[in-house]
Amino acid sequence: MDGSALARFLGGSPISVAVRLVVVSFIVGILLVMWGFEPGDIVDGIVQLFRRLVDFALTDFHQFGRTLLTGAIVVVPIWFVMRLLDARRPR
Repeated sequence: MDGSALARFLGGSPISVAVRLVVVSFIVGILLVMWGFEPGDIVDGIVQLFRRLVDFALTDFHQFGRTLLTGAIVVVPIWFVMRLLDARRPR
């Protein structure tokens, strides 16, 4: 990838983008520390969010499986009996 494509992707020269990111990160960091946020708290919050999402999704899959099994307990025997009765019928 040539320099112009990289600069176009980054939105400017790599050095100027890096300097802007450092300055903005420092300002945002000052504001977050003033409000009592710590890096560990933010990371822990994100990890807990993903864990809750995974637990929620797995609960949904578990409920889906239970619902499928409940329906299959009724549908499969009826289907099987209908197939047996249809097999006995002459064609």
